[in-house]
Amino acid sequence: MNQTRFQQIARRFSELKLLVIGDLILDEFIWGKVRRISPEAPVPVVEVNRETYYPGGAANVARNLREFADQIHLMGLIGCGPHAARLKGLLETDRIRLDCLLSDPNYTTIVKTRIIAHHQQMVRVDRETKRGLTPAQVQEALQRLDTLIDGIDGIIIEDYGKGLLTQELVDAVIARARAAGKIVTVDPNPCNDFVWNDVSTIKPNRSEAFATAGKLYSEPVDPPTRDAALLEVGETLMNRWATESLLVTLGEQGIMLFHRDNPPFHIPTQAREVFDVSGAGDTVIALFTLSLCAGATAAEAAEIANCASGIVVGKLGTATVSYEELLACFKADA
Repeated sequence: MNQTRFQQIARRFSELKLLVIGDLILDEFIWGKVRRISPEAPVPVVEVNRETYYPGGAANVARNLREFADQIHLMGLIGCGPHAARLKGLLETDRIRLDCLLSDPNYTTIVKTRIIAHHQQMVRVDRETKRGLTPAQVQEALQRLDTLIDGIDGIIIEDYGKGLLTQELVDAVIARARAAGKIVTVDPNPCNDFVWNDVSTIKPNRSEAFATAGKLYSEPVDPPTRDAALLEVGETLMNRWATESLLVTLGEQGIMLFHRDNPPFHIPTQAREVFDVSGAGDTVIALFTLSLCAGATAAEAAEIANCASGIVVGKLGTATVSYEELLACFKADA
């Protein structure tokens, strides 16, 4: 893809309206330096010099979309404590629309804390209690979706395996979206063996794809188009799921797109240097879906998503990508 074609696709980004549904997480980063080992135990002592916070999980998908589109809606569950207030404040600052956000005083907002020293993540601390929506909350969520569905272009279902999504909710969302003619993409979690029927694209990473297909994981083969195990997994999942395409992220090998009636399409990574893979998958599903909604083919959308992923892994923290950075990924017209 050259710059002209990318610009043709990206020209529609700002006018698109998307809904992200999934587990909401507050990402906390504690930054510092290590100068000594603790006398209490053989562990490094981190001298903290700053703390930063970002929307994580499905909220990070919405944040990636918000870099390009003005109307991004988010559906998920948060609590009512200080972590919930901080996450909600971050989302409001990013001007993400919270008309589908559900709040429950009995729910504990999920927090992932990463401690980083000298540009290296040393430890991650998770605070979470897995819990789904109550029957009343499911009905409320679907009622809010019904008021929104006609005005949006697509839906991303982001499953971080924290309990929000159930088969009942997934089925109801997909049925409403497809009845309204909307694009639906899914970032699945192998912990949930959901039946994904009638969606546009499903995006697992390599290990998730093997786990979901029930195949023993095998090490990558280069090039991926000759990776027999990966090709078998792709075929298995395409047959299991009623999906138009399957997008498998391969880390340093890039992305493999499986599409019905077409041979697998491999796109090598464009990452020059990897500092942090936090949220890279969120960037992929966000830019892939946005591009599909803008009229790109699945292959074109995969190229754009692959470029975006290569950019964010070169940044520390839960990062996003800009239009200018994406434009620079594509070759100027000959």
